[in-house]
Amino acid sequence: MRRIIPLIFFTILISSSAFAQNTFKAQIKDAKTGEPLIGVNAIVEGTSLGSSSNEEGIVDLKNIPDGNFTLKFSYIGYEDSIITIVFPDKESEMMVIVMKEQAEELEEISVTSTRSSRLIDDEPTRVEVITEEEIDEKVSMDPSNISMLLSESTGIQVQQISAASVNSTFKIQGLDGRYTQLLKDGFPLYAGFSGSLSINQIPPLDLSQVEIIKGSSSTLYGEGAIAGLINLISKQPKKERDLSFLANGTSAFGLDVSGFYSQWFDNYAIKFFTSYNNQKAYDNNNDNFSDIPEIKRFSINPMFYFFLDENSALEIGGSITTENRLGGSIPVIKKNVDSIFTYSEENSSDRYSTKVKYEFKISNNKKIIFKNSLGLFKREIKLPGYVFKGDEFSSFSELSYSVKEENVDWIFGVNIVTDDFTDKSSFQLNRNYSDLTLGGFIQNTFDISNDIILESGFRSDYSPDYGFFTLPRISLQTKLSKSLTSRIGGGFGYKLASLFSEDAEQINYKNIVPLNSNIEAEKSIGFTADINFRTILFDEITFTINQLFFYTRINDPITLADIEPVGYLKYENLDGHYDTRGTEINLKITYEHFKLFIGYTYIDARTHLMQAEQPLALTPKNKIGIVLMYEEHDKIRIGLEGYYTGEQKLSDGTIVTDFWITGLMIEKMFENISLFVNFENILDTRQSKYSPMYTGTPSNPVFAEIYAPTDGRIINGGIKIRL
Repeated sequence: MRRIIPLIFFTILISSSAFAQNTFKAQIKDAKTGEPLIGVNAIVEGTSLGSSSNEEGIVDLKNIPDGNFTLKFSYIGYEDSIITIVFPDKESEMMVIVMKEQAEELEEISVTSTRSSRLIDDEPTRVEVITEEEIDEKVSMDPSNISMLLSESTGIQVQQISAASVNSTFKIQGLDGRYTQLLKDGFPLYAGFSGSLSINQIPPLDLSQVEIIKGSSSTLYGEGAIAGLINLISKQPKKERDLSFLANGTSAFGLDVSGFYSQWFDNYAIKFFTSYNNQKAYDNNNDNFSDIPEIKRFSINPMFYFFLDENSALEIGGSITTENRLGGSIPVIKKNVDSIFTYSEENSSDRYSTKVKYEFKISNNKKIIFKNSLGLFKREIKLPGYVFKGDEFSSFSELSYSVKEENVDWIFGVNIVTDDFTDKSSFQLNRNYSDLTLGGFIQNTFDISNDIILESGFRSDYSPDYGFFTLPRISLQTKLSKSLTSRIGGGFGYKLASLFSEDAEQINYKNIVPLNSNIEAEKSIGFTADINFRTILFDEITFTINQLFFYTRINDPITLADIEPVGYLKYENLDGHYDTRGTEINLKITYEHFKLFIGYTYIDARTHLMQAEQPLALTPKNKIGIVLMYEEHDKIRIGLEGYYTGEQKLSDGTIVTDFWITGLMIEKMFENISLFVNFENILDTRQSKYSPMYTGTPSNPVFAEIYAPTDGRIINGGIKIRL
């Protein structure tokens, strides 16, 4: 009996200890601002106990048994905080837990397209960014040019405008590519005549990110940004050497080879990029016409950086691109004599450009930047019995002064843009033209509070042929909470009349007469509004959703029209307007090594002419993109994607079918080498399955409007080397 009593006492003691209940209370604060964080998830690891912080940032965990426990605090956008406590805790007072902001994928991205050089989370203007990681994925799918990079972005449609030569343009929110300004590192990339081959001739290997602003944005860089702007940001030299090579081959008889080198020395740096693309003519539907033309292209782009002293730096560089593109009848391309298939279409082009940038730091918060670029583009189009040939010389110069104060940033600037075209065709009318635009701009970014930021801008441009343009712009960002942010903005845009457009490109500039003096520039107004929400679900899944609404209106749009004698064409302003409205939804879900992206675009683009409405041709109302990615950093990457394009209307009113395009990409990384293979368009979706690609005769074909892929299923694979 004496032994039993101590045993019972010991059992009761152990039992009471096991069922002891402890309480933990703490206030969670932002390490930088000291503000309470609402909705922080707190869990006691190894148990089912958990809670979240209230409006005062206080978290209260109850019924914690005695023992040694690890407490984990997690919050979207912040680094996890982990502490270990032995219960019962002798210090029963409420603890203070500070959490540091995490440089997450979105938060560490700095954008430069608005000139303010802010983190994307603090930029009032809505800027979409394609990161270097995403670019690297697309390089494995198509390293020859940036068309795939853009086509798989929500709200952007790459439009093939030539069946024989496969020249392409891109549309933002349903508006033609001539309404979008294309930049590289803040410099206008191609003007007028040179823009028609733009995305087909830009390789992506030297890009670090791509910044996209949708909606009228002429206030930022001047003429042309009615639908928006795309700024290609190139890689910059770092302290460590960056040397990489890529080789890629395709089942359509294509070869891509490129190399990139950059390095930063004591007081100077160097960057060098070169690429070579060779494509054999490819006919996938056996109609004896090329679905991919024969292409030979070579590009070289050196840049030099001089750090003159601690306050000044100079960049000098240039680029050369030469290309020959031959499409049409396979017998002609292969130099076989054939009396029936005699049609061919040859594009020869040479691009030469220079770039200079000088930056002088007056003080810690004041600096002056001077930019200048010169470009020469030479192009010749040869068809049976017809030649179009011309040279275009363009220039861009800008001087800006910026001041950064505690809550306010100011940027003041002036610029000069020139564009001169010399027509060397045998056309009897002189189609030479010259444009000069002078501009001045002011931009202000005002941090009204930690949660409200206002960005405004004003530009005034003058063209001797078209007069003055007044271009205000405003954007407001409101951080409703740590998880919820909204942006709303709008601005004006304009586009000068030009001999060059998608419609003209389709007919190879045949019989187009010079611009008349009565034509007016196109003017626009546009608005965008979006809301962005992100959170962590079940303590493991990152969830982000962005909803965008947009509207753009173009007054007095310019189009090609028939004139007498029959067969000649002229540009004229239409009595009416175009407008485009719609929505974009982007959803991203991340769980461990898996990422799911879903993008949906709805576009209602219409012409309003003569009191009648018509949908804009070749503009599908519905597009969906789905990408599932599995990635272990520096080990393996597997991507499965599907893109849906809804029904669309052709120029003659015909409604064409919807379609899906699917693909699979696999990349295996080793220490310095990556091997990749990509199965593009697995379902072999192509327009030739739905309708004939041309009418007429093989010697005088009339090609169909392109609304679906023409190349079909293609497999490519290659190697990336990083040294």
